[in-house]
Amino acid sequence: MFRVAASLPVTVVAPVPWFPGEGLIRRWRPHYRPRVPDREVQQGIEVYHPRFLSIPHFFKFTDALSEALFCLPLLRRLHRAGRLDILDAHFVFPDGVAAGLLARWLRVPHCITLRGTILRISRTRVRKRLAAWAMRCAARVFSVSDSLRQTAIAMGIPADQMRVVANGINLALFQPEDRAACREQLGIAPDTPVLITVGTLSERKGFHRVIGQLPALLEHYPRLVYLVVGGEHPDGDEQRLRTLAAELGLTEHVRFLGRQPPDQLRYLYSAADLFVLPTRFEGWANVFLEAAACGLPSVTTRVGGNAEVICSDRLGRLIDYGDDEALRETIIEALDTDWDRGAIIAYARDNAWEQRIPRLVAEFRRIQAQDAQPQPTDV
Repeated sequence: MFRVAASLPVTVVAPVPWFPGEGLIRRWRPHYRPRVPDREVQQGIEVYHPRFLSIPHFFKFTDALSEALFCLPLLRRLHRAGRLDILDAHFVFPDGVAAGLLARWLRVPHCITLRGTILRISRTRVRKRLAAWAMRCAARVFSVSDSLRQTAIAMGIPADQMRVVANGINLALFQPEDRAACREQLGIAPDTPVLITVGTLSERKGFHRVIGQLPALLEHYPRLVYLVVGGEHPDGDEQRLRTLAAELGLTEHVRFLGRQPPDQLRYLYSAADLFVLPTRFEGWANVFLEAAACGLPSVTTRVGGNAEVICSDRLGRLIDYGDDEALRETIIEALDTDWDRGAIIAYARDNAWEQRIPRLVAEFRRIQAQDAQPQPTDV
């Protein structure tokens, strides 16, 4: 959306879940729902963070209504100031449903971008019905992959209402760096096999599955190093991963590097030999393109839009989710393969954001033009 802002005026409203007393939880879990400012400016774009009532694990089906009600005063002010023509929601629940309600109250069009969470929502009862309503009412439903589009169609959304616009890659941030220099910064020898996973330290990303295969992998590659890059998950998975690594005697082989700023990630990718993400579900994971832009092949699971990103054996390998033996054997095969890293980098460059944004801008202009047309009146 920062790139869309180069063509259209954009204001970001990023609601923050909140409930009374959550500050007490932070006393023993400091990373739990970290505080954010009410308003900030990012890359010249004004970003608002209204809070909305959300009680963890309970009454989650009410999050959309709560989000809409708590955001209404801010959205109404923006609308009156001429700063709201289209509501563009990312993730179908609760944000997409909240946008559907707000659009109806404020009489503006809305659109929804589908990401990986729709897979989980499609298996629920109440949230599925709410999500389907919000999508049917939308002026447009965007999807980052065709697999998510098919999920929405199975929920009753007309195919002609949907557009697939995949995520892209920021080539200014992701490009190959000198491998030897990157390894020297990390204290890793030039001939050491290096795996890397980048993502929130959540169970669904599969960090624990990679760690679980390291003892067997070390029999083939005794000096192997696994770089774990990502911020803590609200459920506190980092300590579980650290405990697992310690129990398996892997402390010297697993490096927990924490959350890294985007402009530093390319140095970590460039230090590695293989990107691994045995994830449970994804929409269109940007990390595959980030890794590819730095010359890395990927090993990942055949779920969601993964096969649409890793769409050729020249780019990596796909395995079935939960098949740990296949994960281990495929990592070994990938480490032993002589990859055409130039072809991998070229593929990433063909998927730059600059290829995606014009289509989004055109769709937004079309929605605005349609909304501006006079509506027929009853005689």
